[in-house]
Amino acid sequence: MLDKQYDVIVVGAGHAGCEAALAASRIGMETLLITINLDNLAQMSCNPAVGGIAKGHLVKEIDALGGEMGKAADFSAIQFRRLNASKGPAVQSSRCQTDRWLYHKYYKQILENQAGIHLYQNMVTRILVKNHRVYGIKTKSGEIFYGKTVILSPGTFLSGLIHIGLTHYPGGRLGDPSAEEITKNLKTLGFNLGRFKTGTCPRLDARTINFNKTTLQPGDAVGIPFSFSNRNFPNPQLPCFLTYTNKRTHEIIFSSLDRSPLYTGVIQATGVRYCPSIEDKLVRFADRSQHHVFLEPEGLNTIEYYPNGLSTSLPLDVQLKMLRTIQGLEKVEIIRPGYGIEHYYSDPTQLFPTLETKLVENLYFAGQINGTTGYEEAGAQGVIAGINAALKVKNLSSLVLDRSQAYIGVLLDDLVTKGTNEPYRMFTSRAEYRLLLREDNADLRLREIGYKSGLIDETTFTEFSVKKAKIEQELNRLKDLRITPGGETNQLLEEFCSSPLKGGISLADLLKRPEIRYRDLPKFFPGYQAAEPEIAEQVEIEILYRSFLRRQQEEVEKFKHMEEVKIPMEFDYSRIHGFSNEIKEKLNRIKPLSLGQAARIPGITPAAISALIVNLKKGNKANKPK
Repeated sequence: MLDKQYDVIVVGAGHAGCEAALAASRIGMETLLITINLDNLAQMSCNPAVGGIAKGHLVKEIDALGGEMGKAADFSAIQFRRLNASKGPAVQSSRCQTDRWLYHKYYKQILENQAGIHLYQNMVTRILVKNHRVYGIKTKSGEIFYGKTVILSPGTFLSGLIHIGLTHYPGGRLGDPSAEEITKNLKTLGFNLGRFKTGTCPRLDARTINFNKTTLQPGDAVGIPFSFSNRNFPNPQLPCFLTYTNKRTHEIIFSSLDRSPLYTGVIQATGVRYCPSIEDKLVRFADRSQHHVFLEPEGLNTIEYYPNGLSTSLPLDVQLKMLRTIQGLEKVEIIRPGYGIEHYYSDPTQLFPTLETKLVENLYFAGQINGTTGYEEAGAQGVIAGINAALKVKNLSSLVLDRSQAYIGVLLDDLVTKGTNEPYRMFTSRAEYRLLLREDNADLRLREIGYKSGLIDETTFTEFSVKKAKIEQELNRLKDLRITPGGETNQLLEEFCSSPLKGGISLADLLKRPEIRYRDLPKFFPGYQAAEPEIAEQVEIEILYRSFLRRQQEEVEKFKHMEEVKIPMEFDYSRIHGFSNEIKEKLNRIKPLSLGQAARIPGITPAAISALIVNLKKGNKANKPK
């Protein structure tokens, strides 16, 4: 084991590390996955759920590319909900409550049975670099493992500091040590590190909760799997429960802020804007008389519940006191305390869109080290880092998804082009082309890319190809089949509050009417055999939103034109006359790969882009030394 040289070494086995190791090994790489504790593979350190607004899109895209997060979610799902179901398909997102132990079990089994992966437990203390090129890692016990590429995905473990009230101590997660030496190593290598803060809720004993005083929150009657290769869920579905904070809860929290690390200056790192602690919510939204608390089961065979909405770093006695003011939790007992955690991250503008670092060749960063928050964001980065590390070893062109192809493309472009000054979380509003980047068509957008990268097997790709052909066939069939005003057609249209026909139209034209759904077509065309649901969904969206889709596609073509103008890596912006020092510094630091990326760098003006275009057309004569 010590003598061999691995193609890819993955450090850290959270959501990013597991996906990276699986991706690299499936492309044929000899892969080492090393982590502090193998019993915590793909651990859900925070809430027991996968997906959510825009996050569900990421999970679907991971699955479409050949990753495992969607399958793990389906395997462990105990409640499924489609969010924004009453809105348009662009913003509809899937979310499921999971059994956190089944989720971990799924990944552990997959990793242990994946050819080409060697699992090893130890703490990595150093990334080995020579001449700005990585060649391996060193562990706490002094072992050296050699690797052609290294993917670093340490989660919150980089000098992690746990806070419970004014007590704080090193830890990467409650019960796990922090990684101190590798943090120093990264600083020595020249990486610009910052400090972020996140946190989690206390875990509650279900036997001490009075669920009769809460509101039942059932899941969807029929769940839609995350994985395009799955058709059902294997587990019984459990409800969640809703309760609220109240005036007394708020009084206790406000009176205890002098013991809060957030408000006594103990924690100075930037926290997650869109998932604040309960004490932060009260300070920021002082006019609110109550806040939601969703009681979520941690699994099928456990008494632990997660009170979503009550993330906190307050002292344990205050946590218990405030919990017992909430309806249904009057006699609750805490199993695990809530806590805040500070950790280092690396400025993501030090990365290429492939997630390879600019400072050290063949070294890749994935997950929270890049300033993100969330399992889904981490898993998406892991897949891309794993693919690109493998392609680098094979001397093949790297995979870069752009903003018009995937939410993953939006995520990575935002990070490496704009950076982040707070933990980055994905939202549908971040995607300019969200009508094209829907959850439902992630496989149509990315399956072929996953197949060409080597992650999708022949059987899966054949099934996808059949589905794609069926969609095309159904669209053509709807164009060919026609109805006329005669008979009961206009009477039916009146029942649907739709205008009557004056002449014959195709079923495709009929389906353009918002009040007519695909399921209604047999009423207008007796004997019409409807396609299966996943085909019908694609056909209905394509026809109903055709004009909007066409308009967005035109916008994509303009975007692509800018992306196609490539900028050489060695381009020296400091020699371009007319650029301010600020613009020169930003362009030389980011080193954009295309004109489009350059235009998205904050502070780069349209005038600067015009000057850059002129210099690129001249072959960058101004760039050559005199």
